[in-house]
Amino acid sequence: MGQVRDLDVRAVTEAVKTMCVTANYDLPQDVYDALVRAREAEESPVGREVLGQLVENADIAAADRVPICQDTGFAVVFAEVGQDVHLVGGHFDDAVNEGVRRGYGDGYLRKSVAEEPAHARRNTKDNTPAILHTSIVPGDKVRLTLMAKGGGAENMSSLNMLKPSQGWAGMVDAVVETVSKAGSNPCPPVIIGVGIGGTIDVVTVLAKKALLRDVGSTHADPRIASMEAELLDKINALGIGPQGLGGSTTALAVFIEEMPCHIASMPMAVNVQCHAQRHKTVEL
Repeated sequence: MGQVRDLDVRAVTEAVKTMCVTANYDLPQDVYDALVRAREAEESPVGREVLGQLVENADIAAADRVPICQDTGFAVVFAEVGQDVHLVGGHFDDAVNEGVRRGYGDGYLRKSVAEEPAHARRNTKDNTPAILHTSIVPGDKVRLTLMAKGGGAENMSSLNMLKPSQGWAGMVDAVVETVSKAGSNPCPPVIIGVGIGGTIDVVTVLAKKALLRDVGSTHADPRIASMEAELLDKINALGIGPQGLGGSTTALAVFIEEMPCHIASMPMAVNVQCHAQRHKTVEL
């Protein structure tokens, strides 16, 4: 067993605060490069123009230090906590939420979280609470990834409890139908995260976690890489195009995360992300 390392949760707060701002101001390089490649390959003149505007928008946001999109998202945090880390100085969850509170305040980011969603729908006024997914991993580091997830794309996502007999063909139909029904609503070109397996709760997390892959990357498993390529081709054949104005670029990428499931089940979730795929990672 390694030596236990103390980590003050104030460092967590500071890291989350910074990521909230930089995620909303700076489009990740892999996403930016994908938009540039899509602009060069897009068959529709209108689509090329729209993709050019998206690239210009990202340039302006980075240069002027303003949000890429007015919807600055729900703060979703994936935390990998090393088992040899001793967190001191307060509660970990509180530290994450304090970082979100400060980041969305200091960065002048729109607060989009409503409490009592079925009734009062009062804005919490600081974009908390964050959605926090924590896992224990080997080592003495804490790795934090923050995703700013906009409501328009999240609303277009789907959960599908399929029958095992539907197999891969049924999954393809469900993914393509989800994107087709979404149309222009999630501000395409989209990035699609697909979760397969697990249970009703886990499969949706798998789909969201899939979105953290670098655009342009290939899955290490050739079988899954082939599945991703098939889905991407079928989605782009829909012709929805950039911002729903038609074209050959409806999606920039499709990423799949898979795990075993019950013999009687076939859970499959689709998490839709807009072109502003905003996330940052730090290691403490």
